[in-house]
Amino acid sequence: MNKLNHIAFIMDGNGRWGKKNKRGRNFGHLKGVETVKKIVKTCIGLKVPIITFYVFSSENWKRPKNEIQYLFKLIEIYFVKEIAIIKKQGIKIDIFGEINKLPKQIRNILKKTINDTKKNKKIIVNLAINYGAKFEIFRALKKLKKKINIKKIEKNLYTRNLHHPDILIRTGGHQRLSNFMLWQLAYTELFFLKKLWPDFNSKDLKSIIKKYDKIKRNFGGV
Repeated sequence: MNKLNHIAFIMDGNGRWGKKNKRGRNFGHLKGVETVKKIVKTCIGLKVPIITFYVFSSENWKRPKNEIQYLFKLIEIYFVKEIAIIKKQGIKIDIFGEINKLPKQIRNILKKTINDTKKNKKIIVNLAINYGAKFEIFRALKKLKKKINIKKIEKNLYTRNLHHPDILIRTGGHQRLSNFMLWQLAYTELFFLKKLWPDFNSKDLKSIIKKYDKIKRNFGGV
């Protein structure tokens, strides 16, 4: 059985799910939040210590303005309304990405959530918001200037205190990484599903973990 420290998720297909169900892209994002809550609860039950969700990429600013505003509103509503439940569940929230470029109100809510949950130890839930892996690596190298080696680079990534993901799950049918954790996913087991994110469920997650357990992980060896 392979040790499971960290699962990362690319939650693709929310907008398409909303359109498919004739309710619009924003409704799909709303349903996607419900799926996140269910998956977090499942991971707590399975004792997965770390999970990371790709919430909003640095390239997502190209989307329609009303959709971006709705996504930020969802984040705001979730953390204002759900903070007591989050704390009760023992969830520690952390954020990857250029938070300082987010709207001030969202920035303040995220910083407050990080502070309010910093002592929780049941599970770490990372949210990649305004995140791009290329910029993350560039940021780390810029800090180091000429004193560069692999260990020093890793110490300057957002994930410096975390295990790299053992599993990446991407829903929505596309088989690409979309500028997500390019450094950290070097030896991650990748699972691509055609199912759209709002349709992803605990049964799907458990099925993937069973497949992961059967994989022989060599990390470049034999």
